[in-house]
Amino acid sequence: MLKKLLKYDLKNVFKVLVVFYALSLFFALLTRIFLSVDNSFVINIIGKVCSGTTIAMIFNILINNLMRLWVRFKQNFYGDESYLTHTLPVSKKNLYISKILASVISLFISFIVICATLFIAYYSKENINTVKNLLLPLASIYESTVIKLIIAFILVFFLEIMNMLESGYAGLVLGHKKNTNKIAYSIFFGFGVYILTQIFTILLVFIAALFNKDLMNLFYTVEILNVDVIKYCIYLAIIIYSLNIAILYIINLKLFSKGVNVD
Repeated sequence: MLKKLLKYDLKNVFKVLVVFYALSLFFALLTRIFLSVDNSFVINIIGKVCSGTTIAMIFNILINNLMRLWVRFKQNFYGDESYLTHTLPVSKKNLYISKILASVISLFISFIVICATLFIAYYSKENINTVKNLLLPLASIYESTVIKLIIAFILVFFLEIMNMLESGYAGLVLGHKKNTNKIAYSIFFGFGVYILTQIFTILLVFIAALFNKDLMNLFYTVEILNVDVIKYCIYLAIIIYSLNIAILYIINLKLFSKGVNVD
């Protein structure tokens, strides 16, 4: 049953996202074609317009991915579909797990499409060399490679998006326990939970800084961080965001398992 739930969740999310995937890749291809033409002012302008549209499509992918997941969560558990959903022979835990799996899978695919879009639009030896020149010194000090460093940054960003997504789920669960103005309460609680996770993140960073003098400079100075501290911050961000996601998952599951108020 979990597989079927996941199938329907993904189908619902991707029926909208595929449009933005297609547009993103399409404008990335146009960007590649038009910007590759030299000695033409008009073509260059068109290329820059396509480039701006490509970047806009990338943001649209992320925004619509989050919005579709939140809308699906709301419709499936608290909207008209909820009357059928809550009569299925499925535990509340599996219902919620289906949403989390759909979230991880859809966001992962969106990140792949975004990377493909950037590659199609902007890949060139010159751009690659520019990125390498910027990151190679950092990667060398980390005893790593540029690719691993880029993956680390992407992972941090992915975890931050997941943290934001689960904060939204928490807001929906808490908001729909109210008798009136459920959407307004959901937005308020979701934003509030997200702020709390950021405060929790800063608090853990401060605690870690008590044992790291250079990291403490983040709170008391405006000095440029040395490379070792940046490396430490990346690892710390991965750990803290993973902890935030795990805590939100447990809390949301417990709240959701207590029952829902269907309109």
